[in-house]
Amino acid sequence: MSIDPRLLDILCCPATKIPVRQLSEKGLRTLNQAIAEGTLTNVDGKPVQEALNAALITQDGKLVYRIEDDIPVMLAEEAIATVQLDGFSD
Repeated sequence: MSIDPRLLDILCCPATKIPVRQLSEKGLRTLNQAIAEGTLTNVDGKPVQEALNAALITQDGKLVYRIEDDIPVMLAEEAIATVQLDGFSD
């Protein structure tokens, strides 16, 4: 799935105001592996339990926002901090 580039031009992280881009397949696989292992939490500290089909990541690579039914879920408390994943690269 691909997000409309015009939408990406206006979306940014609600907490940091850093622009976002689509998360790569490699990054998505890495996140989903950590979700399957039960080691990932969102910023609020709640475990992430459902695998991601698509996601957006901040340009600095620090926060990930899931996409559900083609709609980006841009809630700061539901973001996933990539610092939880040693050596995460997108």
